[in-house]
Amino acid sequence: MTRNEDTSRYESRSLGVGEQDSHDVEQDASTPDQADSRQRDSKRIRISVLVGSAILQLPIWGFAMSYGVFQEYYYNNWTLEGDRAITGIIGTTSNGVMYLSMPFLFALFARRWARKRQAAALCGVVLACASFILSSFSTNVWHLVVTQGVLAALGCALIFSPTTLSLGEWSKSSNRAVAYGVVLSCKNIVGSTCPFLFRGLIDRYGFRDALRIWTAVTGGTSILAIFLIPTHPSSISLSTPRRRTIPWQFLKHKAIYVYSVAIIFQSAGYGIPQTYLNTYARDVTLLSQTSATLMLTIFNLPGIIASSFFGYLSDNKRFPLSAIVVTSIPPISSALSAFLLWGLTSPGSLALLIMFSLTFGFFSGGYSATWGGVLNQLEREAAERNEAIDSGMVYGLLNGVRGVGYVTGGIGGLLLLKAGDMGTNGRTRVSDGRLGTVVEMQGEEAAAIAVAAAPDSWSSVSL
Repeated sequence: MTRNEDTSRYESRSLGVGEQDSHDVEQDASTPDQADSRQRDSKRIRISVLVGSAILQLPIWGFAMSYGVFQEYYYNNWTLEGDRAITGIIGTTSNGVMYLSMPFLFALFARRWARKRQAAALCGVVLACASFILSSFSTNVWHLVVTQGVLAALGCALIFSPTTLSLGEWSKSSNRAVAYGVVLSCKNIVGSTCPFLFRGLIDRYGFRDALRIWTAVTGGTSILAIFLIPTHPSSISLSTPRRRTIPWQFLKHKAIYVYSVAIIFQSAGYGIPQTYLNTYARDVTLLSQTSATLMLTIFNLPGIIASSFFGYLSDNKRFPLSAIVVTSIPPISSALSAFLLWGLTSPGSLALLIMFSLTFGFFSGGYSATWGGVLNQLEREAAERNEAIDSGMVYGLLNGVRGVGYVTGGIGGLLLLKAGDMGTNGRTRVSDGRLGTVVEMQGEEAAAIAVAAAPDSWSSVSL
């Protein structure tokens, strides 16, 4: 008997992703013992789903969050054909492709292909592994862009989308933001440890063998985790065409557009340090290679705490805050850290760069965890209007909006990098160098998020 068949006795009548669990126990249970047994089974499966989702953060995000290590290696050890500066767009392109594809994948697997989620995730594993293997044989820069920036990203998105839908369905609406926060904390653990993993592999085996080893890691961890995440029976049981229809009424209201604008600016700025922080640490602050890699780890490390913190803040019942207030905290703080800390670094100023990595990494790294609160708000507003809403589809749409930001941020960063002037002796000056323009763009984007997310920008939300 498969895991999905084992859980088929659970039913749900709610269309919202996180609301199904309130109906996990059949209302016609004949005895309290049967109800207790079903509750224990449901809790066991929810734990399994949470563990599987946590494990999947390694193969899905390990390469994308650590690409700065590869970019620094490519730039300083260039042996391929083509312009090495193009490697700067691979990391942001990878994130952009993943996020841009999510709305379509979430819509596809939310209802109509819900039964095929695990099979689709396994296909994503095959695509990601094949892409990393092919990239290890690259001879031209466009080979890297296609394999690492596009194909591997599509494979990882195919793993992420169906499994994240199941995570949301197995999480109760009362603690969905916390569940997302825990998983995002694991994502930041991956981002904190993988830079050293990749640095060690590249230094010892070269980037080609490092990619082949990563292929094995991706395949092994993904397959294990996917089988820990069954599809919620409420999605499998949806059979009538009426229930398969995705409600789009939320697009008629301005809240979704306000959040979308803020997410675009945030993601456009967030991908820049992941790509250029390593190079910046070496060329501007004159740090060693090990210290430069440490900056990327320090940048991702605070997100471990931040994701759980902002997830808790979104679900907090003791001191409830509106979603717009919670989502405004990260961008305002990020803007200040980009202007006051990163922009003031000078050669050898390790302490200032560490402060930037910690503060910006904390607030920007926890931004996605606030989306659980956004979904809760949109669900409440839909209930007040007597409208249906599919929270899983909305979550996929928010991820797609983030992809737009990643792509535009990557292209903008590359253009500014080329437009800047080189300092003396090939070194880049913070004040007027090519990386200095990227820093300025980073701060302006973070400030724009704060403006877009300001409570005064729309009057329908209050504490």
